[in-house]
Amino acid sequence: MAHTHYFDPDTVHYRWSRNYRPELTISSGDTVVFETREVSDGQIGPGSDASALDLFDWDRIYPLCGPVAIEGAEPGDILEVEMLDLQTRGWGWTAVIPGTGLLPEDFPEAHLRVFDLTNGDYTMFRDDIRIPIEPFFGTMGVCHAGDEELPVMPPGPFGGNLDTRHLTKGSILRLPVQMAGALFSCGDAHAAQGDGEVCVTGIECPMFAALRFNLVKTGGQSIPAPQFMVPGSLVKPEVEAGGWYATMGVNTDLMEASRDAVRAMISHLTETYDMSPEDAYLLSSLVVDLKISEVVDAPNWIVSAYLPLAIFR
Repeated sequence: MAHTHYFDPDTVHYRWSRNYRPELTISSGDTVVFETREVSDGQIGPGSDASALDLFDWDRIYPLCGPVAIEGAEPGDILEVEMLDLQTRGWGWTAVIPGTGLLPEDFPEAHLRVFDLTNGDYTMFRDDIRIPIEPFFGTMGVCHAGDEELPVMPPGPFGGNLDTRHLTKGSILRLPVQMAGALFSCGDAHAAQGDGEVCVTGIECPMFAALRFNLVKTGGQSIPAPQFMVPGSLVKPEVEAGGWYATMGVNTDLMEASRDAVRAMISHLTETYDMSPEDAYLLSSLVVDLKISEVVDAPNWIVSAYLPLAIFR
């Protein structure tokens, strides 16, 4: 018989390590309810301004709830994590953090925006720009098999800081188990994000979540890295029906093509919608999707940045 467990919200860790003992042990088929903190762990609050970023303590970012052990999990198995429910907790923030993101040279100064998420369906970027709220965890993973401690960012084959916006309610994330018990952790919740998270933040927020865990025995034939399933019903028709405006980056390097596409999008937003370059960069991180349009016409590859027109009222 499956059970529902409640994870202690005061129990967090800030790195991946096999040395953390499981704070909760569950059976396959069980559900765990989490209450997670926003990614700065209280360094930024609803009343903060950009000065909060000047004293940013990177040792305190990524407070993860976990580890959760799954009985019977062994290396070579697959852990399936089903997103039963994801609810933001009232507010969130996004920022340009100096020295980070896709365009650190273009945006060397700190810039912070705080958002009201109490509507539940959308938040306002400004009076004429409405961003849909689509909650997901930016970080979910099992513990890696190595002896060393790892930072939460970047991700790895075990999962981690995936920042994949499609892992919303109804989706299923599949993770390759690397250690006995799997030792799952999660955090870094986002209320909205575009593919690429180009300024290095989505709408970072605290969140309630209910996740169901299923263990898949594979006979040692696991998957090489995370995989996921997204039901078609999760695509919001109002966003799809609104159309898109896209800018292209054409370059011999995919990262440079990504930068070129985002720079062109920032120019488009500033010129067409009368906003500052900083706000255009933040908006790009929250709603613009980077897509590889072409990788077969050597020596130049194309990355396109898609802007959903439905956000403009």
